[in-house]
Amino acid sequence: MNYLQAINKVLRRLREDEVTSPDATAYSKLIGEFVNDANRTVEDAWNWSALRREDITNTVAGQRDYLLSNLTSEFSTLQVTNSTEKCFVNLGTEAGLQEDKFVNPATESVPSNYVYTGYDEEANTMGVALYPVPDKAYVLNFNIVDRSGELTTSQDIIKVPSLPVIQLAQSMAVEERGETGGTTAAKLQAQAMLTLSDAIAYDAARFPNETVWYAV
Repeated sequence: MNYLQAINKVLRRLREDEVTSPDATAYSKLIGEFVNDANRTVEDAWNWSALRREDITNTVAGQRDYLLSNLTSEFSTLQVTNSTEKCFVNLGTEAGLQEDKFVNPATESVPSNYVYTGYDEEANTMGVALYPVPDKAYVLNFNIVDRSGELTTSQDIIKVPSLPVIQLAQSMAVEERGETGGTTAAKLQAQAMLTLSDAIAYDAARFPNETVWYAV
């Protein structure tokens, strides 16, 4: 479902006229804001399969710092693997990175740890540092979940299940204008949360090991 379709679905539920573009009226712009807020809530609720992807970084001998491109600031990392050496790369610590850089530098070898060093909002890139420093070229696979940016154009796609997005946006709109024709905003929000819970359950069934808790 695209952004314009979502806005019109919410408008129909509110008994309002449909529009031909998200910014057609002041009210459609407001509904668009609610759709964006709802989309962010749904995307943040779970590591959806539709938001998962792999970013590949090729290391260079003697180079510690790299950039991951085309990311939003809300991305998260599931795993990092070294496909050259067939091993995992662990999330390191800032203290470990500083020790390797300035206190007790390790010999260049297979990088066993990564640390994120900062997000650039304008370039949509995240810096990542490795330690130990690579001694040769390795292929690193970053398995990430990247949330969407703000929906702005009619054809921008809602990647997560659309029904909870629609229902949440409707509940926000109802709460804002204070009348619903008999259905309270709280009831609409409760229904949206139930729909979201069901959607998460369906998607989580594809990754059963990610919802199992282990004693440590």
